[in-house]
Amino acid sequence: MYKILLVDDEILVRDAIRENIDWKGLDCELVGDCENGRQAVEFVQNHVVDIVLTDICMPYMDGMELSEFLHDNYPDILIVIFSGFGEFEYAKKAIRYNVSEYMLKPVTAMELARVIESMKEKVDARKKEQQKMESLAQTSQDYHKNADVIRSKALETLVNCTRDVQVSLTELKKLGICFDCPSYRVAVFDMDTYSELYQVDMHKQQESALMSFVLFNVSNEIVTRENAGVSYQEGSNRVCIIFAGNRSREFSEQIHRICREIRQKVKEVIGIETSIGIGKWVRSPQELIYSYKDADKAISYRYLLGGNLLFDMEEKKTDNSINLIRILEVLTDEIKAGNRQKVVETMDQIEEEIKGAMVEKSYACIYLQQVIRAIGNTCQSLSDDPEKIIVQREKLLKAVTQEKTFDRAAALVKEYAKDVFESLQNLNSSSGQKQGMLALDYIQNNYMDPDLNLNSICSYLNISTSYFSTIFKEMTGETFIEVLTRTRMEKAKELLENTTMKNYEIAEKVGFSDPHYFGIAFKKITGKTPTEYAREKRR
Repeated sequence: MYKILLVDDEILVRDAIRENIDWKGLDCELVGDCENGRQAVEFVQNHVVDIVLTDICMPYMDGMELSEFLHDNYPDILIVIFSGFGEFEYAKKAIRYNVSEYMLKPVTAMELARVIESMKEKVDARKKEQQKMESLAQTSQDYHKNADVIRSKALETLVNCTRDVQVSLTELKKLGICFDCPSYRVAVFDMDTYSELYQVDMHKQQESALMSFVLFNVSNEIVTRENAGVSYQEGSNRVCIIFAGNRSREFSEQIHRICREIRQKVKEVIGIETSIGIGKWVRSPQELIYSYKDADKAISYRYLLGGNLLFDMEEKKTDNSINLIRILEVLTDEIKAGNRQKVVETMDQIEEEIKGAMVEKSYACIYLQQVIRAIGNTCQSLSDDPEKIIVQREKLLKAVTQEKTFDRAAALVKEYAKDVFESLQNLNSSSGQKQGMLALDYIQNNYMDPDLNLNSICSYLNISTSYFSTIFKEMTGETFIEVLTRTRMEKAKELLENTTMKNYEIAEKVGFSDPHYFGIAFKKITGKTPTEYAREKRR
């Protein structure tokens, strides 16, 4: 019988629900009814309850406060909230208290019976999950009492070289494990759910230790059956396998097949996807640490390629740095030209180039930041509040480094490109704005020329200096000199952050013939000297 508690300050509502629901037919028991949250708290502290049906507005303690109490103290109790029309949006905020259902008053007996049936299924699912976790916990306890844990620690010590390798080999030989093969490889299995791809709380950390044991059992069974090596647990989230045999194409194919079988079996048993990194071949136990580090690095490509990864470092090409300058020029030109489809295609091409380069997360983020700066420079001076644009861009530059996967970081950049494109489309509606756009484009392409001035840009546009100054100020809120100086400073910041060029070299690159004047202008804009800025940003 499922035990249900009813909480509502209106006695007529409580009576109607009590009398109009076939509790026995639903295999349920209405174990109590309370007129406010305070009474309900006292009741659940002294009685077993599976489901709480509660109103929102009640004296002493309302339904939201009751939900918070149950969430914090009795997380296994399911909560169903009744609310009036005006309270409905307020009630939906209770999602942070894991409220299972919201019902809009008036509630019919049929509707309530349907919801109760749904809640019963959730109660069953939770109880089943608890039984599984308890079973795993017991199995895990048994595991830690036997020799497997000793073997795992010894293997981990050998691979990580945390003590003399010969001592580790001697200990493992006593445990029946000998390393007398011509070649070895280490594979690392890391469960995606408990990895850096997600936010892992304390409950997940505890759960991961149990699930890791399942992963170890599956791995150990399959590797032993195939006589391909030995497996061991590492920490609370990983399992490692030392494959031992001849370095041959046939054995490499067998390793891949074993890894895929383990991953599939774990998915079937506990429903969790696992990423696998396979290190390069080594010739002796003393070199296992190098294969392990390779495998660990392979796992890090999960950021770039996504979870459920199988990555063999023997098949990886050398890291390829890429130069985005040309494609970024194409991107910004297409944004300015208003070619929506071309912008989308170019952004997709940039994303594929970064992925294809197979770089680490830090480099992938730097490439995305280059894209953000290039896009931002196309519209920064058109805003009524350019400082606001700079602040927004700086937030985005930081945000891409905080995303857990490259795909999510790239999605932020694509959305930014779309927003900038729409902004330029809205602004590019008059001849004056068109000339202003051309002027900004001219500045972007010629800022490095120390002789760039108002006369040269007006000559390029074939308009008078007075007319140009008027339309440019109206569009940007700044003078030509202010925009040119800011553009040069932004370019200087990029060079200071991403290169080791000398200050005088950067000054020349951004259009300052006098390095001393460049230093004065840079400090006026940023509050720091170029040297101070570089020291801070290059850390």
